[in-house]
Amino acid sequence: MRNEYKAIVKRDGKWWIGWIEEVPGVNCQEATREELIDSLRVTLQEALEMNREDALLAAGQDYQEERITV
Repeated sequence: MRNEYKAIVKRDGKWWIGWIEEVPGVNCQEATREELIDSLRVTLQEALEMNREDALLAAGQDYQEERITV
């Protein structure tokens, strides 16, 4: 399954800064736009993996997973 997220990116002086609109805390700063996009992609993937691990740990045992589409 492939998910899409919206990255907000802008030039700030000599740096490119950006964040993922839908996931708080996923933000990066890089010297080039291309580096920024790559960094956002990696950081988003790591954040999603950590969130999933935290959710499963909090659920404990005897839980069900449901797909929800918005």
